[in-house]
This record gives sequence, structure tokens and C-alpha cells, in this order.
Amino acid sequence: MDAEVKQSKGRKITSRLAYSFGAFGHDAFYATLSTYFIMFVTSHLFDKSSGAQGTKMIAYITMIIAVLRFVELAIDPLIGNAIDNTNSRWGHFKPWIVIGGTIGSVVLALLFTSLGGLNTSNPILYLIVFAILYITMDIFYSFKDVGFWSMIPAISFDSAEREKTATYARVGSNIGQNIVGVVVMPIVLMFSTKANSGQGDNRGWMAFGIIIAAVALISAFAVAIGTKENDSELRKNTEKTTFKEVFKVLARNDQLMWLSLTYGIYTAGMAITNSLELYYFTYILGDASKFTLLGSLNAIIGVFAVLAFPPLVKKFSRRKVFFLAISVMVIALAMFAFAGQSLPMILTAAVLFYIPQPLIFLVVLMVLSDSVEYGQLKFGHRDESLTLSVRPLLDKLGGAISNGVVGLTAVWAGMTAGATAGDVTSHGQAIFKLMMLGVPAVMILTGAFIFFKKVKLDEKMHAQIVDELEKTWSKHLETDETPAEIETNSEVTIYHSPVAGKLISLDEVADKTFASGSMGKGFAIQPTDGRVLAPFDGEVVATFPTRHAIGLRSDQGILTLIHIGIGTVNMRGTGFVQYVEEGDHVKQGEELIEFWQPAIKKAGLDDTVMVVITNKEMPEFEYLKDMGNLVQDNENVLKLSNAKLSD
Repeated sequence: MDAEVKQSKGRKITSRLAYSFGAFGHDAFYATLSTYFIMFVTSHLFDKSSGAQGTKMIAYITMIIAVLRFVELAIDPLIGNAIDNTNSRWGHFKPWIVIGGTIGSVVLALLFTSLGGLNTSNPILYLIVFAILYITMDIFYSFKDVGFWSMIPAISFDSAEREKTATYARVGSNIGQNIVGVVVMPIVLMFSTKANSGQGDNRGWMAFGIIIAAVALISAFAVAIGTKENDSELRKNTEKTTFKEVFKVLARNDQLMWLSLTYGIYTAGMAITNSLELYYFTYILGDASKFTLLGSLNAIIGVFAVLAFPPLVKKFSRRKVFFLAISVMVIALAMFAFAGQSLPMILTAAVLFYIPQPLIFLVVLMVLSDSVEYGQLKFGHRDESLTLSVRPLLDKLGGAISNGVVGLTAVWAGMTAGATAGDVTSHGQAIFKLMMLGVPAVMILTGAFIFFKKVKLDEKMHAQIVDELEKTWSKHLETDETPAEIETNSEVTIYHSPVAGKLISLDEVADKTFASGSMGKGFAIQPTDGRVLAPFDGEVVATFPTRHAIGLRSDQGILTLIHIGIGTVNMRGTGFVQYVEEGDHVKQGEELIEFWQPAIKKAGLDDTVMVVITNKEMPEFEYLKDMGNLVQDNENVLKLSNAKLSD
């Protein structure tokens, strides 16, 4: 038995590490594509001898990149649909992670070359081949991207294991994204035949592209080999996602729409500044090798920024963290404007600009996730997959805008075709700073203003929404397996007290919804103990992120909701420990939840436990204890006849 436990633990660790390495390679690839590839195109694909023709080609290439990335946005939902409908011996996701990783990596390496000199010998043919290669690479990258990040629920059905896997992945992702900035110039200079004032040459950039492509490819195979998809009926998809449906969800969910507009404008501005930082080191500071220092600082700080998010949100709130982060970013842009060639000031400004980015990303991700329940309550339909597909769409939209702006900025500022810091005029520097600092500042502030005025979905509002949804939790079970279809040898269910305490009538509780009987019939208990036990043998059919309520179905088909406290949804899980997960089969008397009564009292809330039967066809009730009596947990309190239960 010990050997099996050790083997299982070993598999989990292997899976986490493999997935984390996959995130490392995946984000190293994305950082290279979104930030450093455009630097190669504008500064190294052509040399000074190409003159006006080279400048014109750079403009064409950057326009092609921007247009193709917009086109690729329309393809993303089809990609997701294709992955959902993939059935192979290796699962839904692994085939696309490997295929996307292989093709994407090979094409990325090719794009970091002049395609055999075709860029100058036959410019038109180069542009055609470039467009074909780029859209191919982008599409297969998307296959890998969607497949990779959709894989977490398939790796494990255990929530705790999912959280650990996701944490490993976030760390790997952060390091992969920032390590590229650390190694880019050392690799370029190591393999360059000409130092070119510290910028390297196209041979060094080709080597850089090949190395990043190889890392991304190896990491894709590591995910395929080191992880295992766990199949289940729960993962069978019956809905198809289309581009039209994504915008339908956006249009009807106002909080999602305003958040999307906020994030779309913000992320485009943020991406422009991030992408132009290497240009600053190269053409303003005049020493591209110092960019490695910034990459190293960001790689370290990024991990701490992610870890700082939970305590910051707990101490303040998401909205306050969001606006604090925006303020720091604007201050950083102002510092950049006056940094000149002072390396300490440049690094300080760049680091201050980066620190808030993980915090804003997480705030947006949390609000985006909360908008699922907002839409569910408002429209009666849970558009989870559609809603969560919005963020990657907006990231790509921001990347498309950024690539176009960065390419045109390099052309306008004269930072192309082998130019050095000495070649850039004061007019060119002014244009560059306007595009790197001024335009993003306006975009970031515009996004923040929209967030302030229109995005109202905070933790308190979400808690209220969840509370409302919890009161309708059993409706989705009406089409599930009915008691008539369940094999049972008994027509009577004895309902044991789930909590020790004083038995009171349900109509006496302070929560009007429960007291009115609209939730169902039952009873309430003023608890003397903080343990919640299973009142019968059955299945856990509903759990809630706030852990203060649980839904069960008995083996005879009795549906029950046990709700701890009134208004305790606002505690967001603090003071509650849940020992079971949805889908678990439990025995009568098994501990389900433990709650800390002092925490509820400290929050100024009522700790009364409401217990209701929620079947559409209500069974016959016979109370075995009088109201006002003290009961122990596991004590018989109710006899339910199953005779009236029907389809």
C-alpha cells in the first residue's frame, strides 16, 4: 500500500514538473514571438545597404503581421472546437500540444532567417512566403496554446491537485516569459560574427530563434510524456463554440463587455511599452547587452508579484489593487520619460512598470471568472467556456495592435536597417518616446477610467450573486437521474442531524428565502459544534467556492441543501474547511465541512444552519424531534417517505 501511495505521489510530482516545464517553454516561445521577433525584423533582417527598399519592406512585414494576427482571432474559436472534438488514444489535448509545438517551433526558426536571401533577391515572393509561414506558425501556436491551458482540468479532478498544478505552471510561465529577456542578447552576441555596436547580427538572431524554438519543442514533448489525461463523462463536450457566440456573450453580459473593453485597451498599451523596451536599451541607452539586467530583475520580481496578490487582495480589495497597480505603471512611464541614458533610472522605471502587470492580470482574471456567475444569474445560462475564451482573444488583439505600432514606430524613428544609437536623431527619439510612453499612458488610463465607471463586479457583488445562485442550486438536477431510476430497497429515508445544536423551525430563521419555504421544507439548527456530517448515504452533487454550503442526493433520491449561516457567503471561505468534492459518495455520519463559529461571530453574522429538502416532488415529512430540543449530530430528526417521489 505504501508503495502504491509513493508511486501515486511520484506521478503527481512528475506531472506538475512536466506541466511547469511546458509552461516555461510555451511562454518563452510567446515572449520571443510577441516582443523580440519584431526587433529582428526591424533591425536585422535588412542592412543599411537596402536603404529605402529595406524600410519599405519592414513596413510591409509589420503590416502583414498585424493583419494576420487579426485574421487569426477569427480562427481561434474553430481551433477550440477542433480540440474539443478530438478523440485519440492520447487524449484531446496532447496531440495538438505536440503537433502545434512541432510545426510552430520549426516555422519560428525559419522566420528568424532571410529565407535564403529571398528578402532582397525577390521581395514580393518573400512577402508571400512570409505571410504563409507566419499564419501557419500562429495557427499552430494557437492549437498548442488552447490545448495546453485547457489541459489542467483533464490532468486531475481533484481541486487541490489542480491548484498545485496551476501554481507550478504560473511559476514556470513567469520564468519562461522573462528568461528570454535575460538570454536574448548574450545568445545573439555569442553567435554573431559582428558585434555591430552591441546589437549583434542576423546570424546571432537566427541562433537565438533556433534555441528558443528547440526549447519550446522539447517542452511540448515533456508535457506529452510526463502528464496523463484522465477521461470522464464529465469531460464530454456537447456544445460547439463559434466566433459569433463569443460576441453574443459579450453583447448580453454588460460586466464582461466593459471588462473586455478595459482589458483590450490596457493590454495593447502595456504590450507596446514592453515591446519597445529593448529598442530603448539599443537606440537610446546605446547598450543592448544591459537589457539582460532588466530580464533578470523581472524574472525574480514576477514570482513575488504573483505571490503577493492574495494577501494584497485580502488586505485591500481587487479594485484598490487594480488602481494602485495602474498608478504605479503611470509613475513608471513618467520616470521613463526623464530617464535618458541613466541606467539605474531606466531599470527602476522598467521594473516599476512590470511589477503591477501580474497583479492587473490576476484582477482581470478573477473578475472575468466572476462574470460567469453574473451572466448565469442574469440570463439563466452558464457560458463558462465562451466567457473564459475572451481573455486570450484580447491578449492576441493587444499583441496584434502592438506589433503594428512597434514596426511603424521603428520606421518613423529611424531605428531600422542596422542603425545605431548615434544614427537616431533627436526628432526620432521624440517620436519613439511618444509611441513608447505617451500613447500607452493614454491607453492605460483610458482602460482604468472605463473600469472605474463601468465595472461594478467586485467581491461583495459576486458573493451576493453566488448566494442567489446557491438558492437555485437543485434546478439543474431536474433532468438528472431520478429516484425511479435508482435501485433502492427502501421507501423511507431516515434523515440524521448534520449538526449538533438546538432544533428550530425553518420559518423562524432570519433569511427570508429559507423562511418562506421557497427553497423547500426542512428545519434549522443553532449549532453548538462546528462539524457538518452527512445526514444519509448519498452523493455530493453540489459544492460552492465559499465552502459554506453543500448539496447532497441520497441513495433513495432525496435532494438536500445544508447551508451554514446567514450572509456567510461574504466570508469567501474564511473559517470553512471542506473535506469532500462534488461527485464523491459519502456515508451517513461522514464529515463534510468544518466551520469555525468564532469567525462567523467576528464577522457579525448569524451562524444558524439551514437544512432543506429541495426535490421538485416533495416527500412526506415526519419530524422525529420537537422544535426547541437539543440534538446531537447523527441523531435521527426526520423520516421521509419516498412514495411521492416521481420523475
